[in-house]
Order: sequence, then structure tokens, then C-alpha cells
Amino acid sequence: MIMQITIALDSGSPPFEQIREQIAGLVAAGHLCPGDRLPTVRDLAADLGVAVGTVRRAYSELEGQGVVSSRPRHGTVVTAESHESRVAIRRAVRDLVRQAREAGLSDNEILDVVRGSLT
Repeated sequence: MIMQITIALDSGSPPFEQIREQIAGLVAAGHLCPGDRLPTVRDLAADLGVAVGTVRRAYSELEGQGVVSSRPRHGTVVTAESHESRVAIRRAVRDLVRQAREAGLSDNEILDVVRGSLT
């Protein structure tokens, strides 16, 4: 699996957070599956042109969220628990979108509802 991770230098979000968000998004979308191995911290840092500590922090945040599991000399892999819960969440979101559209809400209105629920 080749991950397409990019860092936007003009973003207000720190690089470690951009990496964390993109990997979490790939897992949530099913592009990374349980058991898929992430690049080593050093390899991803070199590919992105960021410090090793930046990638290490992103991986640590992902591990704290249960998205990945890291073991010395075995690497960092996507966890099965993360995948199963995300499948259920994706299903619920699809149902929500379908119901909202049936109720006549536009995509922007649906996004407003979701954003409002995050606060």
C-alpha cells in the first residue's frame, strides 16, 4: 500500500497533525486495513521532508486513539479494533446523509449539522 501523505506548509495545522489526520482518514475510508504496515518513522519523515520526531508524534497520537499499534522491530500496523469501529461509523454516517437528503437538506447544510455536533 502506497500512502499519499502531503504536508501543506501554509496550513494552520502543524505537520504532525496533518500526518495524523491523513492516516486516520485513510483508515476510516478503508484504504488502510487491519494489519497494513505503515512506513517506518524514518522513511516517512524522509519522504515528507520533516523531522523524525514529527512523524513519531503523529504515530503516537494514532496509537493513543487505537488506530495503530506499534512494536519495536515489528513496526506500526493498523489495528483490527480501529477498523471494525470505523466500519460501523461509516455505515451510520451514510445513513445520516441519506436521511438528511431525504429531508431536503443540502450537502452544505448536512456539513453544518455535523460541524455543530462536534462542538
